Amino acid sequence: MYSEENVLPLSFYANPDVVDVAQKLLGKVLCAQIDGVFTSGIISETEAYCGRNDKACHANNGKRTERTEVMFGKPGHAYIYLCYGIHHLFNVVTNQKGLADAVLIRSVIPADGLDRIKKRREIKNHTDLTNGPGKLTQALGITTSLNKTDLRKPPVWIEERGIEVSEPNIIPSKRVGVEYAGDHAERLWRFEISKKLRKTLSR
Repeated sequence: MYSEENVLPLSFYANPDVVDVAQKLLGKVLCAQIDGVFTSGIISETEAYCGRNDKACHANNGKRTERTEVMFGKPGHAYIYLCYGIHHLFNVVTNQKGLADAVLIRSVIPADGLDRIKKRREIKNHTDLTNGPGKLTQALGITTSLNKTDLRKPPVWIEERGIEVSEPNIIPSKRVGVEYAGDHAERLWRFEISKKLRKTLSR
């Protein structure tokens, strides 16, 4: 349940280095209180997107649209958009107003409300419950209706629960599905926790 003392402060999101934020979000806990039901997941995979000189970013070099406007807003807010008309993808706005940096949450490890998570996903296989950006939002009940939400209070927030993810347990790689970005797609701005740590956190 919501605990103000565990919620990540504004200063965490205001970090000017979006790549650093993407790594520091690993091990933090994404929480949702939807229709009176509390569910959460430990963030296990992220991708960084920079609003300047990053062709993979929706708001690259000041590209403002109705969809990307929230990215130019205050840090610590949710940017949630629909992908392929089906998947609700959850991003965290970072840096400062006007710069449009964001981190996509790609996967989580179920922490609270496992029964409801299974019911929402309509599968029993633990492995596939929340191992994708569209899967995790379905599991936690997060939709585009929560776009622009302040992430420091319900219905959606991110907590610090003392889960340590050391540098050796952070695996960098290329971002997914951004081949159109040319050489910018080669950046190792996708971060996952190691399989060993994932296994430990999944117990």
